[in-house]
Amino acid sequence: MATIVDSFAPPIPTHPPAGSTRCTSPFPPRHFIPCLINRSIHCRSISCHAQTTKAFAVPRRNAVVLILSSYFFSRVSLPDAAFAQPSVGFREYIDTFDGYSFKYPQNWIQVRGAGADIFFRDPYVLDENISVELSSPSSSKYKSVEDLGPPQEAGQKVLKQYLTEFMSTRLGVRRESNILSTSSNVADDGRTYYQVEVNIKSYASNNELAVMPQERVVRLEWDRRYLSVLGVENNRLYELRLQTPENVFLEEENDLRRVMDSFRVNKVLG
Repeated sequence: MATIVDSFAPPIPTHPPAGSTRCTSPFPPRHFIPCLINRSIHCRSISCHAQTTKAFAVPRRNAVVLILSSYFFSRVSLPDAAFAQPSVGFREYIDTFDGYSFKYPQNWIQVRGAGADIFFRDPYVLDENISVELSSPSSSKYKSVEDLGPPQEAGQKVLKQYLTEFMSTRLGVRRESNILSTSSNVADDGRTYYQVEVNIKSYASNNELAVMPQERVVRLEWDRRYLSVLGVENNRLYELRLQTPENVFLEEENDLRRVMDSFRVNKVLG
């Protein structure tokens, strides 16, 4: 049985209050936040017909210039504003059947049939997701996460598993990987957890079947950060996995680390 609980931040309002007008944009921000404008402010848009006076008339040529200028500045400023949005808050996912819980951004959506025990992803950044993997209860007899060895040794096993999963049969594909950090900490539940951070880059040729080497230009396909949290309970190994593009990680590091620190494994009764 699994439960989802809202936490940390109230939901963002989706309907504007009375006496306000919603401001829309052709460039949807990553986290939608309504733009409210007080009706009492005089409308200065050239398309506003609420007050039409002779002094307010705009020549056609000037109107075209104003439209183009507004479009240009919207392209420059709006994306920056979208990426600067504050955290949207978190929900808590609690699985009482398998015995684990964690928090995740409340605007992420669940994807079923992804192969993991549970899987959520960002609806805008499709390469960003979170999942939980469990060892089989019948074939594993873990007593502690330290059964994996020290954190550095566990990090090597985590990296090897990632590279195995991403193995490709395409010609000209090359992967570069690095273990960025490994650590061990005792959480507030008294259990020891390992944290592992890995970077993997994938390169591929733009012309796999080219005969001459100079015709096979290698380019970067993707550059991702993988964050794993390992814990043991119920004789099983639990792994929380976070995947995110490196450029997005730099922007969302605090939120992603908050997700990592929230992961807990719990005793299953019965």
